[in-house]
Amino acid sequence: MLDISFIRSNPSLFNDKQNMRGAATKADGILALDSSIRALKAEIQGLQSRRNELAKLMPKTDALIAEARDVKNLITSKSEELAKHEAELNALMLSIPNMIADDVPYGESDADNKELRKFGEKPVFDFKPLTHYELCEEQMGNMDFKTPSVISGARFSVLKGKLARLERAVANYLLDTHTTEFGYQEISVPFLVKDIALYGTGQLPKFQEDLFKTTDGMWLIPTAEVYLTNLARESILKDADLPLRFVAETACFRSEAGAAGRDTRGIVRQHQFNKVELVSVVRPEDSKAEHERMTNAAETVLQRLGLHYRVVKLCSKDIGFSARKTYDIEVWVPGLNRYMEISSCSNCWDFQARRMKTRIKRETGNVFAHTLNGSGVAVGRLLVAIIENYQTKDGRIKIPEALLKYLPFSEI
Repeated sequence: MLDISFIRSNPSLFNDKQNMRGAATKADGILALDSSIRALKAEIQGLQSRRNELAKLMPKTDALIAEARDVKNLITSKSEELAKHEAELNALMLSIPNMIADDVPYGESDADNKELRKFGEKPVFDFKPLTHYELCEEQMGNMDFKTPSVISGARFSVLKGKLARLERAVANYLLDTHTTEFGYQEISVPFLVKDIALYGTGQLPKFQEDLFKTTDGMWLIPTAEVYLTNLARESILKDADLPLRFVAETACFRSEAGAAGRDTRGIVRQHQFNKVELVSVVRPEDSKAEHERMTNAAETVLQRLGLHYRVVKLCSKDIGFSARKTYDIEVWVPGLNRYMEISSCSNCWDFQARRMKTRIKRETGNVFAHTLNGSGVAVGRLLVAIIENYQTKDGRIKIPEALLKYLPFSEI
């Protein structure tokens, strides 16, 4: 959530940043509602003062009694009007995306994202590389889409045997690297959350149709970010206790409502997938450096697997709702013959902290913390990258050296 005082002081800048995002909300409507609320509060305060004055006047004449009754009724009606306006403003503020950073490039789509760097080179094959589903479903039979389509529906998969074991090894490798080398505390979290958690991180109210909701009003998490970030909700933290760095490997659940026709084959885009998520809660002055640190942690796990990737800075119309600035890491997948997003690392500044009421205690007054989140990385997509990059001409999958200690075999 944005600071209303910032919008009051910088309406033109607010409009410019929203225009870059393609967002419809303008400062005029927000400030008109804000002005009405402040006027109503002043009016109610005046009426309450008059009510107190009338209570002290003696004797109680018919005129004074009538005026006291009218003042009481006015306070009630004005308070109801105020509550209505405040709810309207709160709903409006919850629907406004974060302000993008000054160095975020303007762009209409992901085609306008800015490439920052690359690691390694695209692998060269002396044969036409297969996609992960051609190799694993059609040839090996250890990736199954037909059975889950009957049991669960479309966009679900079942992995079998050594491939399932490789998926587990990948998750362990990621968790071990982030906990032992980058200082993230491993957390095991529930997969169900209440509304307040999703409002806190910004998935609600805007992205309701992208989520799965249970019959009793709970939500399946779309990412562990929701739970990990909310671990600091309604807290007053000490400088000495920061940064907080959390990591979790969870299943993630997404309806993919806006992804019709995209990646319909394979395990790139599913309703349920596993992901290792990184979350940091830091001092405001540390968030820029933490963003680079988090991105480096996600890059490191790919580098040690010898995978070619690139890092891009997302443009204004591709950046997420809660993010102020985002780096995407896109790994090369030769079977699909394209780069594929495997990690998205975002600095949200104080946007989520305001929604969650997460503050840092300071002698000069409490300040809102800054929150960051990033994939460290998507387990299923990393599995795709390993399968397609480490396939052999005779239809095997070599296990990258960094994963050998997690497995009793060196190939599939």
